[in-house]
Amino acid sequence: MSFQHIRTEMAGGVGSITLNRPPVNILNIEMMEEINRALRYFRDEKGLKVLVFRAEGKAFSAGVDVGEHLGDTVKKMIETFHGMFRLMDELQAPSVAVVNGSALGGGCELALYCDMVLATERSTFGQPEVIVGVFPPIAALIFPRIIGRKKAMELILSGKTVGARDALEMGLINRVVSEDSMEEEVKQFVGDIARHSAVVLRLTKKATIEGLCDDAEGGLRRIERIYLDELMRTEDATEGLKSFLEKRKPVWKDK
Repeated sequence: MSFQHIRTEMAGGVGSITLNRPPVNILNIEMMEEINRALRYFRDEKGLKVLVFRAEGKAFSAGVDVGEHLGDTVKKMIETFHGMFRLMDELQAPSVAVVNGSALGGGCELALYCDMVLATERSTFGQPEVIVGVFPPIAALIFPRIIGRKKAMELILSGKTVGARDALEMGLINRVVSEDSMEEEVKQFVGDIARHSAVVLRLTKKATIEGLCDDAEGGLRRIERIYLDELMRTEDATEGLKSFLEKRKPVWKDK
């Protein structure tokens, strides 16, 4: 497969999707459509044992293109963005994110939606959407499930960023690795999983998720309705996004 904004690879049962849109891998609709195409390909690969998300450059991803949150584009953006997570659910194989640098907004959601996350010391995680007048739908869905309601509310409502060590302590990520030995540690971590049967790994992941009795799809549909039908009709959502693009402080009207 040939793409403009990502690279893919499949070897020894390990598939990889590498974000490659310098300098900070902003996720626009075109890039997310490429990710979705790659996910459909990997979904149909019966020999896939582990899918690894990585990134080139100084950041994992600084998030979704803010300009595409406005006007008629927002519905298409949400559909394409959430399509990634729906396809990741359909994938069934375990997924691992390797983060080296900032994972913010939609980039943070993409990394943390993976089943496991490895991050270097210099990595940071955050959902700053509230600062520009919106909220992170995927974080709203998964953060309470990962770290509990209290910490989830704190991170989403404050918009603050946390370092890798704090993320590890909260349970957002699995392991902090040295940047110098990152490749070696990732290889070992992924290899410990990939040495097992592909079908057994898929069924084990399925059983673990079923054990949570988690209606993620139903929750995401309800969150989407709030985002598109309520949030995006407020004056403050438009003001927050426009103020970001215009590089000024927002003037909230609280409506």
